[in-house]
Amino acid sequence: MTGPGSANVIGGQFAAVKTNGRSVEDMLLRAPIAMKVAFGENPKRVYEERKTIFTRMQTAAILRKNLTKASEYNKKIKRAGASDSQKPERDIGMEALIPVLEGRIPLKVHAHRADDILTALRIAREFNVRLTLDHCTEGYMIPELLKEGIAQTGAGVIIGPLLCDRGKIETRNLSFESPRKLYENGIEFAIMTDHPVIPEQYLPVCASIAVREGLPEYEALRSITINPARIVGIDDRVGSLEPGKDADIAVFNGDPLDVRSRCVMTFINGRICHNEL
Repeated sequence: MTGPGSANVIGGQFAAVKTNGRSVEDMLLRAPIAMKVAFGENPKRVYEERKTIFTRMQTAAILRKNLTKASEYNKKIKRAGASDSQKPERDIGMEALIPVLEGRIPLKVHAHRADDILTALRIAREFNVRLTLDHCTEGYMIPELLKEGIAQTGAGVIIGPLLCDRGKIETRNLSFESPRKLYENGIEFAIMTDHPVIPEQYLPVCASIAVREGLPEYEALRSITINPARIVGIDDRVGSLEPGKDADIAVFNGDPLDVRSRCVMTFINGRICHNEL
């Protein structure tokens, strides 16, 4: 999954790509697959310098305003039908939000703090949209509220980066106990590295440390394979080894969660793309 960062309240569309191919078209798995939005310090910090966003309330208001505007834009298009003369002036920004409002793709929400997580869930309920909670740093601190929000909205939880310092005030409660505590509360999650914040090749290391902190090993493997595929909506293609799915296979010379193990062979779409054997 790759797309814009979190400087803007609404950042743009995400795509799912393979990591081998001669062109973007060759590598593309699905696009658009999500719409990036951000809460918290990132947009506030960026736009405070421009004297436009100073508070979390303003961030939420901007998102609500644009979702409302996109909803009205979509209604006008549908009312116009085949009549070009009745259609509103084209607005590609609003067009990009229509798949979100129609439930075809989720909002991909940057949120660390518990209050930002709950604001995102509140907006998802208001507009009946799906979302993924990315980072979800303090999610383990509000498990019952998080479970309730997931049940109401179908939200996915993607935690990380965990293998990093507490570089900003929002991450003061960062903890490698988060995966275990989410698991113990029956909350499915995926682990991410937020590449290039933490290089993506350290994803198994993050899962391994989560095991050290009490997460069952099988759940750690699920958190970097089938769980993320299901959360982002591509588990029909990737995430597990099953008949009919893409033949994307990584072969290790030991336990994948042992930091001493190497990936010695990689298949993408059934073709060997990396081979150390």
